[in-house]
Amino acid sequence: MRRSLRNFSGAGYNKGRCRVMQATWFMTLHLVFIKWWFPASWRPALLRCFGARVGQRVLIRHGVQVHWPWKLTVGNDVWIGENAWILNLENVTIGDNCCVSQGALLCTGSHLHGSPSFEFDNGPIILQPGSWVAARAVVLRGVTIGHEAVLGAGAVAYRDLEAKTVLIPTSAHLPVCVNPGGASE
Repeated sequence: MRRSLRNFSGAGYNKGRCRVMQATWFMTLHLVFIKWWFPASWRPALLRCFGARVGQRVLIRHGVQVHWPWKLTVGNDVWIGENAWILNLENVTIGDNCCVSQGALLCTGSHLHGSPSFEFDNGPIILQPGSWVAARAVVLRGVTIGHEAVLGAGAVAYRDLEAKTVLIPTSAHLPVCVNPGGASE
């Protein structure tokens, strides 16, 4: 197969708002929202102004990027660390008492590797209550991180992570999944 990016159409992808709203958000994101001087306590309110559903006692640190706020739902008592990136071409749901640590990436977008025109292959991401996506960890499209599960620092979740499990990268850079009973996969 020969890939032709010129023929990419983006068929079936809906950004969810008109271009004026998209441009207004990007201007607000880059001029105000991500800045260190913009109070963390004001970030949830600003996201709500752009259509996000954000609970109470949510802490969003500086440098956090949210692609489309109107495709974001955040529960109560959530922490989102510095420089986390929520690349939510599709819906991202973050449950109560979740932590998304520094530099983590939640990426709902991808492409069909077998498509000659490299069309989208997007999917939502769900972080169930009590889950933790540690520093520089990556959650890929279509993945659910289970209730009270931990995606360790630098790990990549390319499939669902069961409740109360821990996925950590090993020294050989291969992830190890620790189940509640202590057995490894």
